[in-house]
Amino acid sequence: MPGRTDSSAATDRPDTAAPAPGTPTTRTRPTGTAPTASTVRLPTHSEPGALARLRPARPPFARQLRRISPGRVLEIGCGDGDTLAGCAPGSVGIDHDPRSVARCRARGLTAYTADAFLASPHARLGAYDALLTAHVLEHLDDEQVEELLRAYVPYVRPGGGVLLITAQEAGHRAGPEPVRFTDFTLLRAFAEAAGLAVRRTYSHPLPRTAGRVLAANCFVLVAQVPRG
Repeated sequence: MPGRTDSSAATDRPDTAAPAPGTPTTRTRPTGTAPTASTVRLPTHSEPGALARLRPARPPFARQLRRISPGRVLEIGCGDGDTLAGCAPGSVGIDHDPRSVARCRARGLTAYTADAFLASPHARLGAYDALLTAHVLEHLDDEQVEELLRAYVPYVRPGGGVLLITAQEAGHRAGPEPVRFTDFTLLRAFAEAAGLAVRRTYSHPLPRTAGRVLAANCFVLVAQVPRG
């Protein structure tokens, strides 16, 4: 798996709609302990500017999810549930922090810690229409990213969507400090290593150049789980 790569190449074409699910393939249920976010952090080499401090703690991405699938979402790293609250009924969040899970549940949302999810009735292979992980992968090393995707992608139905989102430069500096810069090229490498078909990459909410000063700007990769 490549290390840090810098790529400004992005596309902004209309999303490729996910096809109707075909006959699901037989997949083995993941076993063992579910992966959680790394505690490894890199030191900050520069103070974030005024624009960087405007970055919300966990921006909602429900609209991006609805563009790839209107159905049930499995969100990895759901935080306090800001995005999860806008997802379809039956969506589930997973977070390594029990306090975040408790805050989600207080809002009437369905959320678990990683290991509790595996023991829950919601851990059913192919039960979700889309997988989201936003501002998580940049905090994991390569092996941890591969483990996370390998563990959770099987819960998405064949033909379902996967949305991977990471911070651009200003967001990268805003903290908590990521393990390493995770741009379009690295996101694509992770998705392909997980056996996903990459459908689209784009910068959100503004063009790529804004990411150097706007902390809310992020890399977005849309992928699809193979149908067979």
